[in-house]
Amino acid sequence: MPRRDAHHDPGRRAVSARFQGTRAAHEDETAEDYLEAIADTIDANGQARVRDLVRIMGVSHVTVSRIVARLVREGLARTEPYQPITLTPAGRRIALRARARHEAVLAFLLAIGVPLQQAEIDAEGIEHHVSQATISAMRKAIATLARKSRPPARPPGR
Repeated sequence: MPRRDAHHDPGRRAVSARFQGTRAAHEDETAEDYLEAIADTIDANGQARVRDLVRIMGVSHVTVSRIVARLVREGLARTEPYQPITLTPAGRRIALRARARHEAVLAFLLAIGVPLQQAEIDAEGIEHHVSQATISAMRKAIATLARKSRPPARPPGR
């Protein structure tokens, strides 16, 4: 029986494409997390430093320095030794998109009754793996749930 590989089997190609998409998303997760953390830190404190990211991410100074260097190489951040980290316009856009996805996923999980602490943990993982179509569906579901949970309007005088 001849061997069929993914290049000649449409079903296997579809599965392969699905996993390739997941792998590509994993590659971007770390960058998105760091860009979001840098943006949040700048917004809260006026600047972001490696030591801030060490504390936030719970990793070593070396790990943060390597990831920040990667962000700089990719044109998403800027920094110099002993200076704060800033985001380029491209880095800021990615950070804002990541934050919006995170907030949408978190709001959805809370709307369906997931406890806050668990929703925060789950949102951190899910946010990187959902399409814009899924985010839109989550937002619609949140709006629907909000409408259904409101008490009906009472007629005047009652």
